[in-house]
Amino acid sequence: MKGHSAPDPLTDDEVSGWFAGRLPEGLYKSAPTISSDPDEILIVGEIDEPELPAGAAEGARAAARSARISRFRSDTRDARVKVARDAERLFGRKVSWGARCGGVEELFTTLGVPVMTRLRLQDRRVLDTLMEAGVARSRSEALAWCVRLVGQHQSDWIETLRGALTAVQKARAEGPDVG
Repeated sequence: MKGHSAPDPLTDDEVSGWFAGRLPEGLYKSAPTISSDPDEILIVGEIDEPELPAGAAEGARAAARSARISRFRSDTRDARVKVARDAERLFGRKVSWGARCGGVEELFTTLGVPVMTRLRLQDRRVLDTLMEAGVARSRSEALAWCVRLVGQHQSDWIETLRGALTAVQKARAEGPDVG
């Protein structure tokens, strides 16, 4: 700690390591994906697919996968709550969960964090057009839709930015203590 009283935040690797050691054996088929920001830690892992006849229609497969995720959610609730309580005390962030089964992914207990922004007329018109077209019910929902769209179509660029920011944070942490 470089001259301040608050503990240094743990790195994403340290957070992932903590969960790797703390999650109950067999909760997921393999190591889950752990994502985080300053407000929330999201754990999503693969679970076993239900057995269906070989010729089952895709609609039946999707329904079975969704039902398996629902069962996973209720069957593992107590174990997940115990882990989440410990993690929330340790990291000071909300812990959220999800599961993947085949091509179906569902998230539960995730946060919706309000974000305040100021937009000029042209930007508001974009959001209002999305509302008028029925894409969104509110400006807030339209803005969230726009953010998801950028995330989908610019994911490689966003990952490059994240990597660069991680390198900057590491360089700062290794730099001299000027405080």
